[in-house]
Amino acid sequence: MDKQLLIFDFDGTLIDSVPDLADATNAMLTTLGKETYPIETIRNWIGNGSRLLVERALVGKVKVLEGELTVEEADHAEQIFFDAYKNLSGSKTVAYPDVDNGLKKLKDAGYTLALVTNKPIRFVPKILQSFGWQDLFSEVLGGDSLSTKKPDPAPLLHVCEALNVSPEQAVMIGDSKNDILAGQNANMDTLGLSYGYNYGQDIRELNPTEAFDGFADLVTWIMRDKA
Repeated sequence: MDKQLLIFDFDGTLIDSVPDLADATNAMLTTLGKETYPIETIRNWIGNGSRLLVERALVGKVKVLEGELTVEEADHAEQIFFDAYKNLSGSKTVAYPDVDNGLKKLKDAGYTLALVTNKPIRFVPKILQSFGWQDLFSEVLGGDSLSTKKPDPAPLLHVCEALNVSPEQAVMIGDSKNDILAGQNANMDTLGLSYGYNYGQDIRELNPTEAFDGFADLVTWIMRDKA
């Protein structure tokens, strides 16, 4: 693939962090004296950053209506969630199959790798370190690194500017509509992965440039011109 910069999403693309996020969510709900939820329910609330996950858990559904929660309620709950997640962050989080080897293969082939996640940045370095990936990415942005996050194109364009790469020379790779829309909004090619967290929607419905069912297939496709 004749591109220079590969921008990856994190949760649902490189790592499966649902077990830890679900545990933290249920710990928060328990602390607040509320009903907890099975992991499969919580899985559908993940992908838009911690604030929306917390709000969805508090009301028990994906769509949070205006006026259902006060800012104070959500702030308080989010702080409890952060404390719970910090204490178990990474204990059940695993890399998806072929990701570790695939990332190193792409880096060795000369691609520049970057990470743009909606996860709060404070939790990212520890997880990267746990997999030994801290030196793979030339730029790392969290959901609160800038004033806006995916699907807004700003984080992707920020990374391009920081690394002096034009959006035409970059690709956004992710598992959810936030990733594909962010890439499309930034006028860059997008590669979708079908195994992550996309609210029950097939990633192919969002018309990424290409879509794959496994990370190894993605790597093979990217590197097909390097053979």
